[in-house]
Amino acid sequence: MRSLIAVIAGLLILAAANYRIFEKETLLAHGRTVILELAPVDPRSLMQGDFMALDFKVANAIGRSGDVSATDSAEGCAVLQLDDNGVGSFARADGHTPLSDNEVRIRWKIRHGRVQLATNAFFFQEGHADLYDDAEYGEFRVDDDGDSILTGLRDKNLTPLGKKVGDE
Repeated sequence: MRSLIAVIAGLLILAAANYRIFEKETLLAHGRTVILELAPVDPRSLMQGDFMALDFKVANAIGRSGDVSATDSAEGCAVLQLDDNGVGSFARADGHTPLSDNEVRIRWKIRHGRVQLATNAFFFQEGHADLYDDAEYGEFRVDDDGDSILTGLRDKNLTPLGKKVGDE
């Protein structure tokens, strides 16, 4: 009986993990590309090992908007307005109103007293830090529900840097 329970539990765990993988792959394949400007990060912690600490100007604007609770468990959605290049800026808190063609919803959450979007770090292969020295933007894929995933970094001219997530 114990082995049957263990097998069922194992299958449920595998099913849940595979479903999350499927969700992320779908987001990569079909999400809308949104580019967000990086905000300055303490240079003493900018490069540590094989990742870059990230902060985004949009996240700071969401935090200053007054629509965000300061509790560490707070989360919500904001509406970003996209320019002709797909660069997003904070437009308003999400009131679940219809979006125009140049707007997207993006989920945020409070972690350690700060608004965080999909991630606060970009991981890359060890020894490749110099490829990302000129990073000024983060490239995301965002779905209609506001779920997002960071897929790469771009320079001041919006040129992709290094290898994007999902590239073969």
